[in-house]
Amino acid sequence: MDAHIRDLRYFVAVAEELSFTRAAAERLYIAQPSLSRQIRRLELSMRATLFERDRRTVSLTAAGAALLPEARRIIEQWEGAQRAVAAARADRILVIGFQTRIGRGLVPSIRETLPEWDLRFRQVAWSDPTVGLGDRHVDVAIAWLPLPDTGEYDWTVVSTEERWVALPAAHRLASRAEVEFAELAEEPFVAFPVSAGPMRDFWLAGDQRSAPAVVGAEAETAEEAFELVASGRAVVLVSAGNAELYGRDDVVSRPVAGLPPSRLAIVWRRDDRREAVRALVEASVRCLCGSSGSPATGSSQAPRGGR
Repeated sequence: MDAHIRDLRYFVAVAEELSFTRAAAERLYIAQPSLSRQIRRLELSMRATLFERDRRTVSLTAAGAALLPEARRIIEQWEGAQRAVAAARADRILVIGFQTRIGRGLVPSIRETLPEWDLRFRQVAWSDPTVGLGDRHVDVAIAWLPLPDTGEYDWTVVSTEERWVALPAAHRLASRAEVEFAELAEEPFVAFPVSAGPMRDFWLAGDQRSAPAVVGAEAETAEEAFELVASGRAVVLVSAGNAELYGRDDVVSRPVAGLPPSRLAIVWRRDDRREAVRALVEASVRCLCGSSGSPATGSSQAPRGGR
């Protein structure tokens, strides 16, 4: 059985971190048992033990040390092949990933800017914190920050929106014009999957809590989250724009006082230098930022101010 590129990526992450826990949580955003199974599968396919493990430490075996430079080389060559094919393909396809409805006039603006490109939009579950960029299923993502801190992505913020709360229509706070976040502290919340990484904590407002959030349910998509809210099982934080886009009779959305705003960004892989990607970013900035002021730009490695 041949190894997959994904297996080699997992191996390199563990080899560089020398920790299954850190590799799973900070590099790969997958559950540790799943990572252990994938590494075991790779070891079976290689017919070699790649790591020495005990309760406290992880180290490379001689076989693992021999594989590491070759795995890095194979991954680099595969990524180079993908870039070459993307640059050469005649169909000029650009795949745009998203996790919540785009709206905001972005799609017509993008299509007008790139009329010669076949633009395809792909919804990605919240369980993928890279919105499809990590496995290269999408070329550009329209994503809510924060992103995984891997150093692989650049981004431009195109919209800053206050965080609202979506409540069941019969909720005790539904009649309020505005809700204080402290009034929501004991409410059960809809959470992103654990694999969503920093996004899960942001949309639970973890930094503004003195105690962990009560998780009433988990959802993979916004549609699932709003169904859970409508059923009365939990409440969920949403951006102001999405509160409007997902409006329905059995859910009431209200602004929340005491929370920093959310940021919507156009995100791309740092190694993707195609002109179409740059044009898409510029079209998004024009659409949502207008001609006044500079959008915030940055990277998953070192966010910085407007440039």
